[in-house]
Amino acid sequence: MELNIAITADIHYIMIKTLIVLVGPTAIGKTKLSIELAKYFNCEIVSADSRQFYKEMRIGTAVPDKDELEQVTHHFIQHISIRKNYSVGDFEKDALSKLSQLFEENKYTILVGGSGLYIDAVTKGLDSFPNISEEIRSTLKKRFDDEGIESLQQELKVLDPVYFEKVDIQNKHRVMRALEVCIGSGKPYSSFINKSPKKRPFHIIKIGLTAEREIIYERINQRVDLMMEAGLLNEAKNLYPYKSLNALNTVGYKEIFEFIDGNYDLDYAVSEIKKNTRRFAKRQLTWFRKDQEITWFDYKDNPESVITYIKKSL
Repeated sequence: MELNIAITADIHYIMIKTLIVLVGPTAIGKTKLSIELAKYFNCEIVSADSRQFYKEMRIGTAVPDKDELEQVTHHFIQHISIRKNYSVGDFEKDALSKLSQLFEENKYTILVGGSGLYIDAVTKGLDSFPNISEEIRSTLKKRFDDEGIESLQQELKVLDPVYFEKVDIQNKHRVMRALEVCIGSGKPYSSFINKSPKKRPFHIIKIGLTAEREIIYERINQRVDLMMEAGLLNEAKNLYPYKSLNALNTVGYKEIFEFIDGNYDLDYAVSEIKKNTRRFAKRQLTWFRKDQEITWFDYKDNPESVITYIKKSL
């Protein structure tokens, strides 16, 4: 009997497919650790960073460098153009299809990123929202054109203070989408979120990287300085003709666009990038800390400690 149990356990260990999810705020070191994990488990990496998807955006999105990309096969890195409309729903479908392929070759895959909604799309599935009339959508768009985003931000704060605290309130598309649902349903947008997670055909282990706030902020400041040295200004200048596209409504680019428009001097633009990135990191942590399935590690912990935890969780 004991032998049979042992054999069954070994078979289970061999056959189970496991998605190792690595999350955390920007600049915390997810790329480096994800590569170490992928090497150890001899598997590939699926990126869930919604801005690293775009071919034209490399420096400002901190795309892994050539050496990092050569060490381990990555998917969903610079695979589409900024001109393409690519939703979180598109990513959910494409990522699940890719995972199905990868799990045919290996029992492990790494999913890494700081975009909480995109992580949730893969691990939990997207939520179902009510249909919204075109009239509401058109009215909100007109308000945005006439009054700017501030008016919509304030209404969202009243109608759904919970979602207001975690959404990127500078992202007009997400603010307007949330307001559409609030107005059309008469209920907060947040009341439709994470209601019925979908069961996935693989085991999920979630790892989070974090650090003291001051350390995170210092790492962000250093990264922005390195981005400027690497040519972020020229990259943004080349993308300026497309600044109205949703993909470019992104920290690091929109501040440089303000400089190009003459609204900021360059030093102030850089300081704004740092400030807005710090705010973004705070929202990332707020999102991820609500997920009780994440086990947190300090950014300085050895990869071996993370690997040991993962092996014990299999």
